[in-house]
Amino acid sequence: MNTMTAIYAPALNISPRLAKNVRRNVKERVIEFILMLAALSATFTTFAIVAILVYESLGFFKTVSLVEFFTGTEWTPLFEDAHYGIMPLIAGTLTTSAVALLVAVPIGTIAAIYLSEFASHKVREIVKPILELLVGVPTVVFGFFALLFVTPLLQKIYPDLPGFNMLSAGIVMGVMIIPYIASVAEDAMRAVPMSMREGSYAMGATRFQTALRVVTPAAISGIVAAYILAISRAVGETMVVAVAAGQQPNLTFNPVDSAATITAYIVQVAMGDLPHGSVGYQSIFAAGLVLFAMTLIFNIIGHIVRKKYREQY
Repeated sequence: MNTMTAIYAPALNISPRLAKNVRRNVKERVIEFILMLAALSATFTTFAIVAILVYESLGFFKTVSLVEFFTGTEWTPLFEDAHYGIMPLIAGTLTTSAVALLVAVPIGTIAAIYLSEFASHKVREIVKPILELLVGVPTVVFGFFALLFVTPLLQKIYPDLPGFNMLSAGIVMGVMIIPYIASVAEDAMRAVPMSMREGSYAMGATRFQTALRVVTPAAISGIVAAYILAISRAVGETMVVAVAAGQQPNLTFNPVDSAATITAYIVQVAMGDLPHGSVGYQSIFAAGLVLFAMTLIFNIIGHIVRKKYREQY
């Protein structure tokens, strides 16, 4: 007993400084545990979504073959003579996203270069928050803006343009995602060390040449990340295409035609009266799985491109 007391006696007399360090370490471990739970919750949510999509899609593919699903050119799951070819929805999704990116990428990149390299501090502090206010506008408002303002405006230029079309929906989607590109790309450009700019100026380059040939290549990783975010936002957009593009699943890549997208179809069916467990109801999970796969592919491609340019520069 005396031996045990001799061994553990020093441990019983803890100095205040050591006790403070112990309490601090305990607090840090608790904070680390909470942060780990937050990270795991996001991961768990992603896996749960994928699991639900796969589980419900398996029931759908027991009735509909994969060949018909991916090669069919008709999508009429709500009709009596049902067809389950996903290609019309994929075509509509890709077309509206392409139009949106054609609008958002150049304008967003130019806005990012201006805010980062040319705008004064006062102008930047005013313009950037105003630009980011577009993110807070409800997407249904953008949808009716496309339907009631942009479409009539385009019809003055192209009189044969139908009331529902992918062109106006894509243009408004592009305007909607400009802040994503401009904000993220501008942050990446601002993170480029000032020494690189000063070195360029010392070599006789102009401000414009420095912005294009020094700052932009150095920030290409962040710029590509902005593009990836914009692509994912465009592919997953729902209300704008549901309101302005129409909900007719036509296999066309012509932006002046009306068409349906994957997200618009999911909204259409989810708000309907289809019984749970029916093939028509399960089709929204199969469509959602395709949408998830498309987003994943775009993100992988963007990661590869970003890694390539990061190694190059």
